[in-house]
Amino acid sequence: MTRSPVRRVLFVCLGNICRSPSAEGVLRALAPDLEIDSAGTGNWHVGEPPYGPAIRAARARGYDLSALRARQFSHRDFVAFDEILVMDRSNLADVEAQRPSGVPTPVRLFLDYAPDQPVREVPDPYYTRDFNEALDLIEAASRGFIATHDL
Repeated sequence: MTRSPVRRVLFVCLGNICRSPSAEGVLRALAPDLEIDSAGTGNWHVGEPPYGPAIRAARARGYDLSALRARQFSHRDFVAFDEILVMDRSNLADVEAQRPSGVPTPVRLFLDYAPDQPVREVPDPYYTRDFNEALDLIEAASRGFIATHDL
């Protein structure tokens, strides 16, 4: 991946209550100078806080997600952010389907920043119930993101 100046980062998952707010919380703690947000491709949880078990798992590692609220991804996010990081290939397809013509904002799988990990997608802990696995992957990708962008 090429290095480019990134100041505004958006994380995207399905409902914006587990993976993307967890990634937002982790990267905010590790790179406080960045503008970081998260969103979901679906609208089921708009305005809600992250899922309770996600909040507790993050808190156990020192990340505070309690002030975050879910929102839905919008085509306007392509202009508002320098890079959009998605948790799985389905999120990638849903985000790319909303790309405005001529807008070059990169959209990547978040785990592209953790090539040493055995998976390419962050499993959804809402379904797997493994919030620690998701956080392990998110922390690894966050460290890779920071190293790639010299933050």
